[in-house]
Amino acid sequence: MFGGLAFMVDEKMVACVSGGGGALLVRVSRSRDAEYLEVAGARRAEMGKGRSMGEGWITIDEAALTEDRHLHFWIDAVLEYNAEKTAKR
Repeated sequence: MFGGLAFMVDEKMVACVSGGGGALLVRVSRSRDAEYLEVAGARRAEMGKGRSMGEGWITIDEAALTEDRHLHFWIDAVLEYNAEKTAKR
């Protein structure tokens, strides 16, 4: 997806590693979107220059993922959102 490797849980995309390297795209809860955008290295995901993907779509810069705990933080965030969405089925 988007030129990268997408990771799915319960038939929903939770994250995508950029094909060119350098970023991680995550799908998180809209209710926690502003909170997550405050985390170092996080920014609103874009589909092309200047075209926001909207709330709940966040890109994390590679430099912000240098330690395992940083990656685990985002994995927890995407799995939390996925659990919310799949529980509503």
